[in-house]
Amino acid sequence: MADPTTEPTADVPPEQLADRPMSWPVVSSRDLHRDDWVVALREDVITRPGHDEHFSRITLEHPGAVVVLAVDDDERVMCLRQYRHTNLHEFVELPAGLRDAGDEPPVETARRELREEVELEATRWRRLLSTFASAGVSQEVHEIFLARGLSHAPRGDFAMEHEEAEMEHFWVPFDDLLEAALAGRVRQGPLVQAVLAYEVLRQRGTLDDD
Repeated sequence: MADPTTEPTADVPPEQLADRPMSWPVVSSRDLHRDDWVVALREDVITRPGHDEHFSRITLEHPGAVVVLAVDDDERVMCLRQYRHTNLHEFVELPAGLRDAGDEPPVETARRELREEVELEATRWRRLLSTFASAGVSQEVHEIFLARGLSHAPRGDFAMEHEEAEMEHFWVPFDDLLEAALAGRVRQGPLVQAVLAYEVLRQRGTLDDD
């Protein structure tokens, strides 16, 4: 007889196909690293509800980030090249930034990052996706926006530092970027997600829907 714990449940109704908030009991918690930056590393010892077994889970505390797919009237995307020491790569990326300004709405953070990183502003904004970067380890959520109606906007007195000071930015035809993502030549997660979401909307003919 098949183990009932391995049997799939019946199809989930579409209206119930959603992630659900939940919190298992925390037995103890300790900081592995915490300083004055926005990211910290924490170890929790947790247990399954109704069970005595204890086990450890590591959490990367993170305020989240915004990502901007900025597409001009010629279907070109504003891209960056940025060095990421963690993975020893210079990645092709989209304008992005941490949500480290308190309760600032995500779209306002996106507006600010677009101006500061590539000196652009947009008249039309649309949320494409909201995704967990790595749900098993990190609390980071990516709020991914589409920006249209682009024009030049000086970054003012904002000064680029560290890796950002070495960034280059450039326009890429959207179809070329899509092909690069599908071929695995560009692999930065939020960029790939944004490009695929844009292509789905383009194929559906709903890009101009509010």
